[in-house]
Amino acid sequence: MHILKLRDGEDFIKLGQALKACGMADSGIEAKEIIMQGLVLVDCEIETRRGRKLYDGAEVEYDGDKISIQK
Repeated sequence: MHILKLRDGEDFIKLGQALKACGMADSGIEAKEIIMQGLVLVDCEIETRRGRKLYDGAEVEYDGDKISIQK
């Protein structure tokens, strides 16, 4: 599991950015494709919007790997 800390002063990170930051996608285009194919879960629900805002406590799952968003 990856733990992704939000930067000081930021309340959220976008889903596509989170996938890139944790190395689950090599580029923004790859992240977009993964998300649009319905392969990513946010808080146990399929998410197809790469701009989905992830706040403290959100959990992302993709290909057996997880990201926990923390403040």
